[in-house]
Amino acid sequence: MDFHAILRLVHITGFAAWFGTIFASMFVLKTLEPGMTSDAEKAKEYKGLLMRFIGLETKVADVAVISVLLSGLLLAHFYHGWTIWVIVKIVLLLLQVAITMGYIVRKIQPITYPCDTVRFASWYKLFAISLSMFGIVLAVTFFLLKAN
Repeated sequence: MDFHAILRLVHITGFAAWFGTIFASMFVLKTLEPGMTSDAEKAKEYKGLLMRFIGLETKVADVAVISVLLSGLLLAHFYHGWTIWVIVKIVLLLLQVAITMGYIVRKIQPITYPCDTVRFASWYKLFAISLSMFGIVLAVTFFLLKAN
């Protein structure tokens, strides 16, 4: 297997793992929602489960993001060149990370449990932001980047 194929494999696998962590988080939070929005004892137990999951999920997401960025930079440097669309894709990926982290700090971290369902819906807005950014990145990748 040549280096280009290995880099593409790492890039696509990392992107899929990153995307998968978002879906896994969404399913876990949907499952935990009834306990996180009910009585204090149940919310305390569910919060412990959520914190444990977030710790594990963050490790996977961090490795995935780093592998996507590094393999993407190597692919651009050695094989695709530094076209405007490659730079746009890099900026979009960095923007996705920045927007996601900013939203987590401003809207997710301040949540105390138990909370009402309106407050808990902040989690779903986070997923909407992440999935929208993934859609934009994929559109640039498959429609604009392929054109060059």
